[in-house]
Amino acid sequence: MSTPHLENTNYHFKSRKERYFPSEGSTLKPKKRLGQVFLKNKAFLSKIIKAGEISSKDTVLEIGPGKGVLTEALLRAKAKVMAIEKDPQLVDFLKEKFKTNKNLTIIEADIRDVLNSKQFSCHSRISGNLKNYKVVGNIPYYLTSHLIQLLLELKHKPEIIVLMIQKEVAQRIVAQPPKMNLLAVSVQFFAKPEIIASIPKSAFWPQPKVDSAIIKLTPLPVIARSEIPRSHSGQAPQSLPVIASETWPCPPELQRRRESFFQVIKAGFSHPRKLLISNLSQSLKIPKNQLQEIFQKINFPLNIRAQNLSLEDWKNLIKQLLPFSK
Repeated sequence: MSTPHLENTNYHFKSRKERYFPSEGSTLKPKKRLGQVFLKNKAFLSKIIKAGEISSKDTVLEIGPGKGVLTEALLRAKAKVMAIEKDPQLVDFLKEKFKTNKNLTIIEADIRDVLNSKQFSCHSRISGNLKNYKVVGNIPYYLTSHLIQLLLELKHKPEIIVLMIQKEVAQRIVAQPPKMNLLAVSVQFFAKPEIIASIPKSAFWPQPKVDSAIIKLTPLPVIARSEIPRSHSGQAPQSLPVIASETWPCPPELQRRRESFFQVIKAGFSHPRKLLISNLSQSLKIPKNQLQEIFQKINFPLNIRAQNLSLEDWKNLIKQLLPFSK
Protein backbone atom coordinates (compact mmCIF):
# COMPACT_ATOMS: atom_id res chain seq x y z
CA MET A 1 0.00 0.00 0.00
CA SER A 2 1.52 3.25 -1.06
CA THR A 3 0.50 6.13 1.14
CA PRO A 4 1.36 9.83 1.12
CA HIS A 5 3.92 11.25 3.52
CA LEU A 6 2.49 12.84 6.65
CA GLU A 7 4.29 15.80 8.12
CA ASN A 8 5.14 15.85 11.80
CA THR A 9 2.99 18.05 13.99
CA ASN A 10 4.61 20.79 16.05
CA TYR A 11 3.84 20.98 19.75
CA HIS A 12 3.92 24.03 21.94
CA PHE A 13 4.02 24.57 25.69
CA LYS A 14 2.65 27.59 27.50
CA SER A 15 5.33 27.52 30.18
CA ARG A 16 8.30 25.57 31.45
CA LYS A 17 6.09 24.06 34.13
CA GLU A 18 3.93 22.35 31.51
CA ARG A 19 6.90 20.35 30.29
CA TYR A 20 6.47 18.08 33.31
CA PHE A 21 3.62 15.73 33.97
CA PRO A 22 2.84 15.02 37.64
CA SER A 23 1.27 11.58 37.90
CA GLU A 24 0.97 9.50 41.04
CA GLY A 25 4.02 11.01 42.69
CA SER A 26 6.17 10.92 39.55
CA THR A 27 7.13 13.48 36.93
CA LEU A 28 7.41 12.49 33.29
CA LYS A 29 8.84 14.73 30.64
CA PRO A 30 7.15 14.31 27.22
CA LYS A 31 9.54 13.53 24.41
CA LYS A 32 8.80 15.77 21.48
CA ARG A 33 10.91 13.62 19.14
CA LEU A 34 8.52 10.71 19.82
CA GLY A 35 5.44 12.87 19.21
CA GLN A 36 4.17 12.12 22.71
CA VAL A 37 0.79 13.54 23.67
CA PHE A 38 -1.27 11.95 26.41
CA LEU A 39 -5.06 11.75 26.48
CA LYS A 40 -6.26 13.52 29.61
CA ASN A 41 -10.01 13.70 28.92
CA LYS A 42 -11.33 10.31 29.97
CA ALA A 43 -14.75 10.97 28.46
CA PHE A 44 -13.50 9.55 25.15
CA LEU A 45 -12.38 6.21 26.59
CA SER A 46 -15.86 4.70 26.48
CA LYS A 47 -16.15 5.57 22.78
CA ILE A 48 -12.90 3.72 22.05
CA ILE A 49 -13.96 0.67 24.06
CA LYS A 50 -17.36 0.60 22.36
CA ALA A 51 -15.89 1.07 18.87
CA GLY A 52 -13.45 -1.79 19.46
CA GLU A 53 -16.22 -3.98 20.85
CA ILE A 54 -13.84 -4.84 23.67
CA SER A 55 -14.84 -7.63 26.04
CA SER A 56 -13.33 -10.21 28.36
CA LYS A 57 -12.90 -12.53 25.37
CA ASP A 58 -10.49 -10.17 23.59
CA THR A 59 -6.75 -9.90 23.30
CA VAL A 60 -5.81 -6.29 22.57
CA LEU A 61 -2.54 -4.99 21.16
CA GLU A 62 -2.21 -1.43 22.45
CA ILE A 63 0.14 0.91 20.60
CA GLY A 64 1.76 3.65 22.67
CA PRO A 65 0.06 3.26 26.08
CA GLY A 66 1.78 6.38 27.41
CA LYS A 67 0.74 6.84 31.03
CA GLY A 68 -1.83 4.06 30.84
CA VAL A 69 -5.11 5.98 30.67
CA LEU A 70 -6.47 3.85 27.83
CA THR A 71 -4.70 0.77 29.19
CA GLU A 72 -6.67 1.10 32.40
CA ALA A 73 -9.96 1.29 30.47
CA LEU A 74 -9.07 -1.83 28.48
CA LEU A 75 -8.26 -3.72 31.66
CA ARG A 76 -11.53 -2.61 33.23
CA ALA A 77 -13.25 -4.21 30.23
CA LYS A 78 -11.49 -7.46 31.30
CA ALA A 79 -9.46 -7.71 28.08
CA LYS A 80 -5.99 -9.22 27.92
CA VAL A 81 -3.67 -6.39 26.89
CA MET A 82 -0.24 -6.40 25.29
CA ALA A 83 1.04 -2.82 25.43
CA ILE A 84 3.92 -1.77 23.17
CA GLU A 85 5.81 1.27 24.46
CA LYS A 86 9.06 2.64 23.05
CA ASP A 87 9.92 5.05 25.89
CA PRO A 88 11.83 3.17 28.64
CA GLN A 89 10.77 5.70 31.29
CA LEU A 90 7.12 5.12 30.48
CA VAL A 91 7.70 1.38 30.48
CA ASP A 92 9.02 1.58 34.05
CA PHE A 93 6.11 3.82 35.02
CA LEU A 94 3.54 1.43 33.54
CA LYS A 95 5.10 -1.63 35.16
CA GLU A 96 4.88 0.06 38.55
CA LYS A 97 1.35 1.35 37.96
CA PHE A 98 -0.04 -2.01 36.86
CA LYS A 99 2.27 -4.34 38.77
CA THR A 100 -0.60 -6.33 40.26
CA ASN A 101 -2.58 -6.80 37.05
CA LYS A 102 -2.01 -10.19 35.43
CA ASN A 103 -3.96 -9.35 32.27
CA LEU A 104 -1.32 -6.87 31.08
CA THR A 105 1.96 -7.55 29.31
CA ILE A 106 4.17 -4.50 28.77
CA ILE A 107 6.75 -4.71 26.01
CA GLU A 108 9.48 -2.14 25.49
CA ALA A 109 9.80 -1.87 21.71
CA ASP A 110 9.18 0.25 18.64
CA ILE A 111 5.83 -0.83 17.20
CA ARG A 112 7.30 -0.60 13.70
CA ASP A 113 9.82 -3.29 14.62
CA VAL A 114 7.17 -5.40 16.31
CA LEU A 115 4.95 -5.34 13.23
CA ASN A 116 7.83 -6.22 10.96
CA SER A 117 7.14 -9.69 9.59
CA LYS A 118 10.08 -11.41 11.30
CA GLN A 119 9.64 -9.58 14.59
CA PHE A 120 5.91 -10.24 14.67
CA SER A 121 6.32 -13.94 14.04
CA CYS A 122 9.33 -14.47 16.29
CA HIS A 123 8.91 -12.04 19.21
CA SER A 124 9.05 -14.21 22.31
CA ARG A 125 6.22 -12.39 24.07
CA ILE A 126 3.95 -11.75 21.10
CA SER A 127 4.50 -14.84 18.94
CA GLY A 128 3.12 -15.60 15.53
CA ASN A 129 0.23 -17.40 17.23
CA LEU A 130 -1.49 -14.06 17.80
CA LYS A 131 -4.38 -14.35 15.35
CA ASN A 132 -7.64 -13.34 16.97
CA TYR A 133 -6.87 -9.92 18.36
CA LYS A 134 -7.73 -6.23 18.14
CA VAL A 135 -5.57 -3.12 17.99
CA VAL A 136 -6.11 0.20 19.76
CA GLY A 137 -3.81 3.13 20.31
CA ASN A 138 -3.03 6.80 20.47
CA ILE A 139 -0.34 6.95 17.80
CA PRO A 140 2.07 9.74 16.85
CA TYR A 141 0.69 11.81 13.98
CA TYR A 142 3.82 11.47 11.90
CA LEU A 143 3.61 7.65 11.92
CA THR A 144 -0.06 7.35 10.99
CA SER A 145 0.07 6.19 7.37
CA HIS A 146 3.05 3.87 7.93
CA LEU A 147 1.51 2.16 10.96
CA ILE A 148 -1.83 1.68 9.23
CA GLN A 149 0.01 0.20 6.28
CA LEU A 150 1.91 -2.25 8.49
CA LEU A 151 -1.26 -3.31 10.31
CA LEU A 152 -3.31 -3.85 7.16
CA GLU A 153 -0.56 -5.82 5.42
CA LEU A 154 -0.04 -8.35 8.20
CA LYS A 155 -0.73 -12.00 7.47
CA HIS A 156 -2.95 -12.27 10.52
CA LYS A 157 -4.74 -8.95 10.52
CA PRO A 158 -6.51 -7.56 13.57
CA GLU A 159 -10.26 -8.08 13.73
CA ILE A 160 -10.73 -4.38 14.49
CA ILE A 161 -8.36 -1.40 14.61
CA VAL A 162 -9.30 1.69 16.64
CA LEU A 163 -6.83 4.58 16.60
CA MET A 164 -6.62 8.19 17.68
CA ILE A 165 -5.10 10.08 14.76
CA GLN A 166 -5.03 13.57 13.29
CA LYS A 167 -8.60 14.58 12.39
CA GLU A 168 -7.67 15.86 8.95
CA VAL A 169 -6.01 12.54 8.10
CA ALA A 170 -9.03 10.59 9.36
CA GLN A 171 -11.27 12.66 7.09
CA ARG A 172 -9.00 11.90 4.14
CA ILE A 173 -9.12 8.18 4.89
CA VAL A 174 -12.95 8.01 4.85
CA ALA A 175 -13.31 10.28 1.82
CA GLN A 176 -15.65 9.43 -1.04
CA PRO A 177 -15.98 10.92 -4.54
CA PRO A 178 -15.47 13.72 -5.43
CA LYS A 179 -12.87 13.97 -2.64
CA MET A 180 -11.12 10.62 -3.05
CA ASN A 181 -7.35 10.54 -2.64
CA LEU A 182 -4.51 8.05 -2.76
CA LEU A 183 -4.60 7.44 0.99
CA ALA A 184 -8.36 6.82 0.97
CA VAL A 185 -8.23 4.30 -1.89
CA SER A 186 -5.20 2.56 -0.34
CA VAL A 187 -6.84 2.11 3.06
CA GLN A 188 -10.31 1.29 1.72
CA PHE A 189 -8.77 -1.46 -0.42
CA PHE A 190 -7.85 -3.27 2.81
CA ALA A 191 -10.49 -2.11 5.31
CA LYS A 192 -13.77 -0.35 5.96
CA PRO A 193 -12.98 2.98 7.70
CA GLU A 194 -15.32 4.89 10.00
CA ILE A 195 -14.82 8.04 12.06
CA ILE A 196 -16.25 7.38 15.52
CA ALA A 197 -15.73 10.80 17.12
CA SER A 198 -13.75 14.01 16.93
CA ILE A 199 -11.42 14.84 19.82
CA PRO A 200 -10.51 18.49 20.47
CA LYS A 201 -6.84 19.29 20.91
CA SER A 202 -7.62 20.43 24.45
CA ALA A 203 -8.24 16.79 25.39
CA PHE A 204 -4.50 16.05 25.16
CA TRP A 205 -1.44 16.95 27.21
CA PRO A 206 0.66 18.63 25.94
CA GLN A 207 -1.85 20.27 23.64
CA PRO A 208 -1.09 19.74 19.92
CA LYS A 209 -1.97 22.36 17.34
CA VAL A 210 -4.64 20.26 15.63
CA ASP A 211 -7.69 18.24 16.61
CA SER A 212 -7.77 14.45 16.56
CA ALA A 213 -10.33 11.80 15.73
CA ILE A 214 -11.10 8.24 16.70
CA ILE A 215 -11.09 6.12 13.57
CA LYS A 216 -12.22 2.50 13.31
CA LEU A 217 -10.81 0.24 10.60
CA THR A 218 -12.44 -3.12 9.97
CA PRO A 219 -10.13 -5.21 7.75
CA LEU A 220 -11.86 -6.81 4.78
CA PRO A 221 -11.60 -10.55 4.13
CA VAL A 222 -9.16 -11.57 1.43
CA ILE A 223 -12.00 -12.71 -0.83
CA ALA A 224 -13.34 -9.15 -0.98
CA ARG A 225 -9.96 -7.81 -2.05
CA SER A 226 -9.26 -10.65 -4.47
CA GLU A 227 -11.96 -9.36 -6.82
CA ILE A 228 -9.30 -7.33 -8.59
CA PRO A 229 -9.53 -8.52 -12.18
CA ARG A 230 -6.80 -10.41 -13.95
CA SER A 231 -5.62 -9.91 -17.50
CA HIS A 232 -6.69 -12.13 -20.41
CA SER A 233 -3.54 -14.16 -19.86
CA GLY A 234 -4.46 -14.70 -16.23
CA GLN A 235 -1.55 -12.60 -14.97
CA ALA A 236 -0.97 -8.99 -14.06
CA PRO A 237 1.36 -7.15 -16.44
CA GLN A 238 4.97 -7.82 -15.59
CA SER A 239 5.93 -4.24 -16.52
CA LEU A 240 4.14 -2.83 -13.49
CA PRO A 241 6.55 -2.42 -10.54
CA VAL A 242 5.74 -3.44 -7.01
CA ILE A 243 3.85 -0.66 -5.24
CA ALA A 244 2.26 -2.60 -2.41
CA SER A 245 3.23 -5.96 -1.04
CA GLU A 246 2.15 -7.74 2.10
CA THR A 247 4.70 -8.62 4.76
CA TRP A 248 4.09 -12.33 4.23
CA PRO A 249 4.16 -14.77 1.30
CA CYS A 250 0.74 -14.79 -0.39
CA PRO A 251 -0.53 -16.51 -3.55
CA PRO A 252 1.51 -15.16 -6.50
CA GLU A 253 -1.57 -14.46 -8.62
CA LEU A 254 -3.25 -12.41 -5.87
CA GLN A 255 0.01 -10.59 -5.24
CA ARG A 256 0.45 -9.67 -8.91
CA ARG A 257 -3.11 -8.45 -9.23
CA ARG A 258 -2.75 -6.32 -6.11
CA GLU A 259 0.48 -4.83 -7.40
CA SER A 260 -1.30 -3.87 -10.62
CA PHE A 261 -4.10 -2.22 -8.67
CA PHE A 262 -1.78 0.00 -6.67
CA GLN A 263 0.35 0.85 -9.66
CA VAL A 264 -2.70 2.11 -11.53
CA ILE A 265 -4.12 4.20 -8.67
CA LYS A 266 -0.70 5.71 -7.99
CA ALA A 267 -0.52 6.68 -11.66
CA GLY A 268 -4.01 8.13 -11.52
CA PHE A 269 -3.21 10.37 -8.55
CA SER A 270 0.29 11.30 -9.74
CA HIS A 271 -0.88 14.80 -10.69
CA PRO A 272 -4.22 15.44 -8.92
CA ARG A 273 -5.02 18.59 -10.91
CA LYS A 274 -4.55 16.87 -14.25
CA LEU A 275 -7.15 14.75 -16.01
CA LEU A 276 -7.09 11.06 -15.18
CA ILE A 277 -6.62 10.09 -18.81
CA SER A 278 -3.46 12.23 -19.03
CA ASN A 279 -1.97 10.79 -15.86
CA LEU A 280 -2.61 7.20 -16.96
CA SER A 281 -1.25 7.79 -20.44
CA GLN A 282 1.92 9.42 -19.13
CA SER A 283 2.63 6.99 -16.28
CA LEU A 284 1.49 3.70 -17.82
CA LYS A 285 2.58 4.50 -21.40
CA ILE A 286 -0.84 3.74 -22.86
CA PRO A 287 -1.84 5.81 -25.92
CA LYS A 288 -4.61 8.30 -25.21
CA ASN A 289 -6.78 7.01 -28.04
CA GLN A 290 -6.86 3.58 -26.39
CA LEU A 291 -7.69 5.13 -23.05
CA GLN A 292 -10.50 7.12 -24.66
CA GLU A 293 -12.02 3.88 -25.96
CA ILE A 294 -11.79 2.36 -22.48
CA PHE A 295 -13.36 5.40 -20.81
CA GLN A 296 -16.25 5.38 -23.26
CA LYS A 297 -16.80 1.66 -22.73
CA ILE A 298 -17.19 2.04 -18.96
CA ASN A 299 -19.01 5.38 -19.19
CA PHE A 300 -16.23 7.52 -17.75
CA PRO A 301 -16.26 11.17 -18.87
CA LEU A 302 -13.05 11.99 -20.72
CA ASN A 303 -12.47 14.95 -18.41
CA ILE A 304 -12.80 12.96 -15.18
CA ARG A 305 -10.14 13.27 -12.47
CA ALA A 306 -8.88 10.61 -10.08
CA GLN A 307 -10.68 12.06 -7.07
CA ASN A 308 -14.04 11.39 -8.75
CA LEU A 309 -13.58 7.61 -8.84
CA SER A 310 -14.82 5.25 -6.15
CA LEU A 311 -13.02 2.05 -5.17
CA GLU A 312 -15.35 0.06 -7.45
CA ASP A 313 -14.68 2.48 -10.30
CA TRP A 314 -10.96 1.78 -9.96
CA LYS A 315 -11.57 -1.96 -10.10
CA ASN A 316 -13.67 -1.57 -13.25
CA LEU A 317 -11.03 0.63 -14.84
CA ILE A 318 -8.23 -1.82 -14.10
CA LYS A 319 -10.28 -4.64 -15.60
CA GLN A 320 -10.18 -2.75 -18.89
CA LEU A 321 -6.56 -1.60 -18.59
CA LEU A 322 -4.87 -4.95 -18.10
CA PRO A 323 -5.41 -6.31 -21.64
CA PHE A 324 -3.55 -3.25 -22.99
CA SER A 325 -0.53 -3.92 -20.79
CA LYS A 326 2.37 -6.00 -21.89
